[in-house]
Amino acid sequence: MDFINTTDEVSSWEEVMLLYNAALRQVETKMQILNDEFQHVHQYNPIEHIKARLKTAESIVKKLKRHGYESTVENMVKYINDIAGIRIICSFTSDIYRIADMIMEQQDIKVINVKDYITFPKASGYKSYHIIVTVPVYLSDRVVDTKVEIQIRTVAMDFWASLEHKIQYKFEGAAPDHIKEELVECSKLVADLDARMLSLNEEILSVNEEKETEKKGA
Repeated sequence: MDFINTTDEVSSWEEVMLLYNAALRQVETKMQILNDEFQHVHQYNPIEHIKARLKTAESIVKKLKRHGYESTVENMVKYINDIAGIRIICSFTSDIYRIADMIMEQQDIKVINVKDYITFPKASGYKSYHIIVTVPVYLSDRVVDTKVEIQIRTVAMDFWASLEHKIQYKFEGAAPDHIKEELVECSKLVADLDARMLSLNEEILSVNEEKETEKKGA
C-alpha cells in the first residue's frame, strides 16, 4: 500500500512530524477505549499500560544512514516504519494475541505488516508482537494515511527488552559474547515465567468459575 506522496502532500519536516504525532494520539486513544470497553464487558483489563513515543530527529537520521539511505523527508517516510510507536504492555501472553485481534478488527486501521517475535523470537532472545498499521489523519484539506508501529508484550518481556536495549546502547551493538549468551538465557527464564503465570491465572479463573456455578446451583 502507498503511504504519503511526500512530493505532493508533505512539504516539510514539521508537517510530517505533525502527521505522525496525530496518528500516535489516535492509536493511543483507540487502545485506551478498547481497554475501557473490555473492563466494562469482561471486568478485566488486558492492558497494564501504554507507552507512546515519536523518534527523535537524531534517531531517524542514524537509522537512515545505517540502512544506506540519504537523510531526506521522503526516505524517512518511505523506509522507516517506527517513527510513531505505541508499546502496549499486558500481563499475560494470551492478552497479546487478544489485543492484536482487537486492533486488526478496527475498521479504520489498515494492517501493513505483522511480525510475531513471540512464536519466532530473534536470535538475541527478543520477544514481542509487532504490527505496522496506517491510520487516517484528517487535515483541513485532505486525509493522509500515516504509519504507526504497535508493539505488544508482557511486563516480563518488556523488562528484558529494556535491559537488552541498554546493553546494546552501552556497547554500540557489539556486546561481549558472554553477555549476549546471558541475555538469551534470561529470555528463556522470562518465557518460563510468562508460561507459569498464565497457567496460574487460568487456574484461578477456573476456581472462580466453579464457585460461581456452585452459588447459582445453591
